[in-house]
Amino acid sequence: MAFVLAVDDDAGVLRILERILRREGHTVATACSGEAALTSVGTRRPDAVVLDVQMPGIDGLETLARLRHQVPGVPVVIMTGLGDVDTAVLAFKRGAADFVVKPFVEAKLLLALGSALAAGTGAPGPHAPAVIGGSPRFRDAMDLAIRLARPDINILLEGETGTGKELFARAIHAASARKGGPFVPVDCSTLAESLIESELFGHEKGAFSGAVTRKIGRFELARGGTLFLDEIADMTLPLQAKILRAVQEREIERVGGGDPIPIDVRLIAASNRELRDAIQQGRFREDLYYRLAVVIVRLPRLSERGADLALLAAYFARQFASQYGKHITGFSDRTLELLTAHRWVGNVRELRNAIEQAVIVADGGTILVEHLPDEIRGHEGSLAGTLSGELATLAEAEARHIARVLAHTGGQIGAAATILGIHRNTLTRKIREYGL
Repeated sequence: MAFVLAVDDDAGVLRILERILRREGHTVATACSGEAALTSVGTRRPDAVVLDVQMPGIDGLETLARLRHQVPGVPVVIMTGLGDVDTAVLAFKRGAADFVVKPFVEAKLLLALGSALAAGTGAPGPHAPAVIGGSPRFRDAMDLAIRLARPDINILLEGETGTGKELFARAIHAASARKGGPFVPVDCSTLAESLIESELFGHEKGAFSGAVTRKIGRFELARGGTLFLDEIADMTLPLQAKILRAVQEREIERVGGGDPIPIDVRLIAASNRELRDAIQQGRFREDLYYRLAVVIVRLPRLSERGADLALLAAYFARQFASQYGKHITGFSDRTLELLTAHRWVGNVRELRNAIEQAVIVADGGTILVEHLPDEIRGHEGSLAGTLSGELATLAEAEARHIARVLAHTGGQIGAAATILGIHRNTLTRKIREYGL
């Protein structure tokens, strides 16, 4: 377990944090101000810091900047009660590992802290990667996923490729009563049809040609934990029948074996297409669908997440800058405009790949247009074409312009409102209205 420093000027919040963290087995120190936190780390270096933003004296962002200098490498999770992206963008720019919105959900705080600790040590673990996003659609989906973590029910995640289905699955596992058990992912789309049954259920020695030893399948490996079946729509109907039996009877049989083996797993399935359509087409069993989809969580496309794109781009830039030994301080205005204009068919995964390439080729502190992949730079011409050729409604034009200004300001609502010449509350309302 870790030594965690909790910093907040509210004594009640500190007591809650201390109780939660100690229950997880962590050693905890507390500080009621930024000044006290800086003094504390001079006495004993923490493994991680949980830091409030709104504090008198040295606020959280300034404390974060000083902590980065005083104890470099220590991950810091920011707590903000503001609920907008302004503080989060600034926190990422100053090196925060993750952030949670107050009043925080215990499971989300522990998820963020676990991710920060795993990233800080470089050690593998059951924690999900940092969960970045504050847009209404993303937050609604993640809040639902976290609420579903404790009930030991099967969950179906639906969303396009690259929207983060495995990240959500890991978040559910990390927030569940099974978090101490294994998280076992299976990508059904990448396994050969001749091998997937053996991968899932295992096989006995001599079960088929080449089976020279007994193999334990994924269902058994996930005992006491979570089995994540990604792209489950790619399974054949006969294999779906065997999955259904395993779910119903809570037991399996290895290939070539005759004795039933009890299983104790929580199933999370995922699909990049509507399983309802597959059922209508006769490609997916309706009875299995209802067994897996006790609750459905639908993940939004990146294009539906508004200013989250700026947050994610900043997070990936910082992550890859550290990995490749680069000093990246931000993006040019035009780069952010092009990133915002891109369609992102591959969603967050495509954005991550694009930022990794940009960081690798960048030769200065700022990511410029020429550092972006060709398919994104191609929007240089299409932006002008959109204005001169393809006509949009007034609402569409306004939404597009607000998105570009938000990209320009790195998601800072106050600065964007100033540029647009409207009140901050008006801009906030329009962001909600247009789903930005």
